[in-house]
Amino acid sequence: MSVRCGQDGGSHGHRCDRCSRAPLDDRGSVAAEFAVTLPAALLVIVVGVAALAAGSQTVRLQGAAADAARLIARGEPEPADALVGRLAGGADLQIDEGDRLVCVTLTSPVAVPGLAATGLDVSARACAAAGGR
Repeated sequence: MSVRCGQDGGSHGHRCDRCSRAPLDDRGSVAAEFAVTLPAALLVIVVGVAALAAGSQTVRLQGAAADAARLIARGEPEPADALVGRLAGGADLQIDEGDRLVCVTLTSPVAVPGLAATGLDVSARACAAAGGR
């Protein structure tokens, strides 16, 4: 006896097994889609975390540069070095002294938790009136 899909299986009263299963062509497609999507999602997350880390580090550098510029303008370079080391550890300090302004530029690599190195640097620059005026 031949049973077609959608018809009762004679006296058994159930549909044919062959029709209730997904076609063989679709098997594994969810796993394949997940395997393609997962690395892309992880990349988006890593880029987002790196952007947040860079923004946070820029804010820290800006505050440290402003404080260091004020200290150096008042003639206190040693406390400025200690301050930069404490607030922005590992940052490169560059001082530009002019007639009226003392400018400090801090540059530091972006530190992302879980990654050894990003290859990105952030910097901040602040100036203060020379002589503390």
